[in-house]
Amino acid sequence: MRLRLVPQETSFDFFKRWKMWLGISGVMIVLALVSFGLRGLNFGIDFRGGTTIRTESAQPVDVGAYRDAIAPLDLGDVLITEVFDPTFGPDQNVSMIRIEAQDDEEAITAAVVAQVEDALSAAAPDIKFVSVESVGPKVSGELVQTAVLAVLLAIAAVLVYIWLRFEWQFALGAVLALVHDVVLTIGVFSELQIKFDLAIIAALLTIVGYSLNDTVVVFDRVRENLRKYKQMPLKEMLNLSINETLSRTMMTSVTTLIALLALYFLGGDVIRGFVFAMIWGIFVGTYSSIFIASAILLYLGVKRDWSKPGNTTGNQFANIDA
Repeated sequence: MRLRLVPQETSFDFFKRWKMWLGISGVMIVLALVSFGLRGLNFGIDFRGGTTIRTESAQPVDVGAYRDAIAPLDLGDVLITEVFDPTFGPDQNVSMIRIEAQDDEEAITAAVVAQVEDALSAAAPDIKFVSVESVGPKVSGELVQTAVLAVLLAIAAVLVYIWLRFEWQFALGAVLALVHDVVLTIGVFSELQIKFDLAIIAALLTIVGYSLNDTVVVFDRVRENLRKYKQMPLKEMLNLSINETLSRTMMTSVTTLIALLALYFLGGDVIRGFVFAMIWGIFVGTYSSIFIASAILLYLGVKRDWSKPGNTTGNQFANIDA
């Protein structure tokens, strides 16, 4: 007996209140943009600049002890990670300590670096400080621009891909769903003031890929049913397509969430922001692939028979319930 999260055959009416779903998403997008405009993002070291201290010790790196030792210095955002560096040999224990810039300065001062080294030496007497490097605000500003460009290029590539594979109505629905997911994710990070760094950019790109995968699965079934049921009203055909792929969508989402929840609670602080973004992305990505992309497709209308050339595309407003 195979596990099923939903029955094999369902008949949910996903478009009974399709205008309400679009309205809710529109309000959430406005709130996300307002939050971003008023509060901004709580940029991490990657975007604000700061100083990186690399250490080496004979004893295993105790991230918790290092963090407890530095905490009384009140240096703001401090990221401590154990890294593997082959240049130090297999028996060496190397850590990387990243401290955000203080009071809009380009890097922490030599006096603060000395305080950090003294605190770490008290926690791990055999520790050695291999290097101290600083990242200024100019480099951080370039990282912000590059990160934004990466997300925009990913969405643009999706637009071209869907347009070539399907029709322009499908492409527009998929891209608007992706923009919906990205904007809401940024809005959550702005409202909750969770650290926003390069790992979150990676999460955004992953969310784009996940949401696109969900949307394409639904759109593939829509295209098959458009050819199979040429006389079926568009609304009924979209409902049928989503119901036919619902079991697969829910199984993928739930199994992914199980893994992400384990990482969120057991993975530690280093990846918690990334995992939170992914968890949120699973919810909004699944929601948008069902309620946003398909609703936009319903509004725009689609070609009903690809086997016949000619201008048969157009709006299917007659099939939309008021």
